[in-house]
Amino acid sequence: MARMEITPELVKHLSRLSRLALTPQEEAKLEGELRSIVGFFEKLSELNTEGLPEMARPVETTNRLRADQVRPSLTQEQALSVAIEVHEGQFKVPRVIE
Repeated sequence: MARMEITPELVKHLSRLSRLALTPQEEAKLEGELRSIVGFFEKLSELNTEGLPEMARPVETTNRLRADQVRPSLTQEQALSVAIEVHEGQFKVPRVIE
């Protein structure tokens, strides 16, 4: 497996894709954190997993669902009373996807 190199250019590219405005200090910190994360996964990839069954989690889990309980809640009018802008009975928010 080829080693993934984390560079300042990659961090800038990822921050642009994520629409994050990072300071130079935040970029440097993120670069170090990404190196640590990638290093961890590289270490995991060295493990011999031959003969082990595929699994989604390392331990068996069981869903413990509780029964639904009807409780009093806000009316639509009460919920929308705190909205900055409302359109046709719904919260109107700025577009986030171009």
